[in-house]
Amino acid sequence: MAKHTTRTDEGRLAARGAMNTPPVVSQQAWEAAREQLLVKEKAMTRARDALAAERRRMPWMAVEKTYTFEGPDGKASLLDLFEGRRQLIVYRAFFEPGVFGWPEHACRGCSLVADQVAHVAHLNARDTTLVFASRAPQADIARLKARMGWQMPWYTITDSFDADFGVDQWHGHNVFIRDGDRVFRTYFINNRGDEAMGSTWNYLDITPLGRQEVWEDSPEGYPQTPTYKWWNWHDNYAAEAAPNPKWVEISDAGEAAFRNRDK
Repeated sequence: MAKHTTRTDEGRLAARGAMNTPPVVSQQAWEAAREQLLVKEKAMTRARDALAAERRRMPWMAVEKTYTFEGPDGKASLLDLFEGRRQLIVYRAFFEPGVFGWPEHACRGCSLVADQVAHVAHLNARDTTLVFASRAPQADIARLKARMGWQMPWYTITDSFDADFGVDQWHGHNVFIRDGDRVFRTYFINNRGDEAMGSTWNYLDITPLGRQEVWEDSPEGYPQTPTYKWWNWHDNYAAEAAPNPKWVEISDAGEAAFRNRDK
C-alpha cells in the first residue's frame, strides 16, 4: 500500500534513517496482539493498586519545625496551605532568579508539569489540596500564572522548607496529612515519579487516604465512599454536598452493565 509523504517527512526520515517498524497485519491478528498485551496491562494495573495500598500504610513523620510561606494574602504557615482540608500535596517548582527562563518563564520541566494539572476541584472534593511552591516573589508568580493560564495555588518559599524536604536542588512532590493542628509527612516522589503526576487519580494514589473509594485496600477506619458517586462537574461540587441522585442512578446502571458484559 502506497504511503503519501511530504518533502518535510522525507527530509526527517533521511536525517534519522529508516525506521524498523512493526509488521502490518489483519484486524484479527491485531486484535489478538492487543488481547495478549492487555493481559500484561491489567497485571500492571493490579500491581499499581497494590503499591498504592502499601503506600497508604507507610509510617508518618511528624513535622515539628515551623515553616513560613508568602501567599497572595500574605504570610502563611504549612498548616495554612491545607486550606482547611485534611491532605496536602506540595510540588516544588523552579521559578526564581537563576533558573532558565527567568523572569518570563518557570523551568521548562516544571512548566510541563503545571500544564498537566487537572482541575483541582476534584482533588478538593477528596479533602486534598494541591499547591506549587517556588522562591519567586508573589508578584512574579501571579504574572506567570496569568500568562500561562494556571489556576493552582502557588506559594513563595521563604525558609529551609525546600532543603528540609529534599527539593532544594530538584523538583518533587511532598505529601502531608494533618490531624487537627499536627502535620505529618507521609510520602515523597521525585525524578521520573513526577512524570505520572497531573491526573486526579495519580495525585490521590500518592496520598495516605488514597481515592477513598470502597474498592480500595485501605486500613480499617479510612474514609471510603461508593465508586463513581462522588464524581461531579468541577463547577458544581459546592452546590451539591451529597451525590446527585440522578448521577447515582446512571452510574449504578453503567457499572452493572460493565460487570455483566462478559457473563
